[in-house]
Amino acid sequence: MRSNKLYLPLTSVCLLAAANSAIAEDWQYSLKAGVSNAPRYSGSEERMTGPDLGGRIISPWGIFLDTGKGLGWHYEGSAAKFSAYVGASGSRKDKNQTLHAGSKRLEGMGEIKARPQLGVSASYNLGGVIVGATLEHALKENDHKDTGKAFTHLELSLGTNLYKGHYGAVDATLSSHFGDRHYLQTWYGVTTGQAAQSRFKEYNAGAGNISNGMNLVWSLPINEHTRFSTLLDVQYLADEAGKSPIVERRLQTSVMAGVEYTF
Repeated sequence: MRSNKLYLPLTSVCLLAAANSAIAEDWQYSLKAGVSNAPRYSGSEERMTGPDLGGRIISPWGIFLDTGKGLGWHYEGSAAKFSAYVGASGSRKDKNQTLHAGSKRLEGMGEIKARPQLGVSASYNLGGVIVGATLEHALKENDHKDTGKAFTHLELSLGTNLYKGHYGAVDATLSSHFGDRHYLQTWYGVTTGQAAQSRFKEYNAGAGNISNGMNLVWSLPINEHTRFSTLLDVQYLADEAGKSPIVERRLQTSVMAGVEYTF
């Protein structure tokens, strides 16, 4: 579905680029295709494998359209980076589906619907160590009182390059995730109504640390425009999330491999 949403803006940009070749040299486009394997939902011991598709357009003025983040503005200096964007939050279903997070084990918990989300992200390179922070706020979704509240998520990260040479590059990032009370309750809590309709006992989750972990990314240029990359992400769910009755396994791992073409 996201690929279809990208098609019309991409066509419009190509037409504009053809009309002005000077500007066209500054436009950046990329497409990626790969496969990922991850838990069915955060805390699940079941896994799902599916396609990982996406694309990105960046204008000469820093405005971007990204299938992962949404529509926003990006600035990049010699050491600092900043972006602000509006997009869609994550979602979860209480049934098994190939392209959506969720599980039939959650039957009766209801669906967590995607809703508009505002985000800001910033990073700074301190001599090879990159300090970063991303803050996202999802708006209220009125149709579901149990899973429709507005919520806020914060990610803090610390990354560095471990290797760069003939065999590509390996980067490592340590990260910690935090959420407000509504975030933890939406994704890990069980309300009275949900407890009555599902297999889980009632659980009220408070604000705080969601998870801590790290990821490793290996990227290998194939040619001037094409790059192959793999990602391993490991997260350990903290107390408020980890104690939830829906959590089967605190240690969560995700892997991804794909090719990105930039032109």
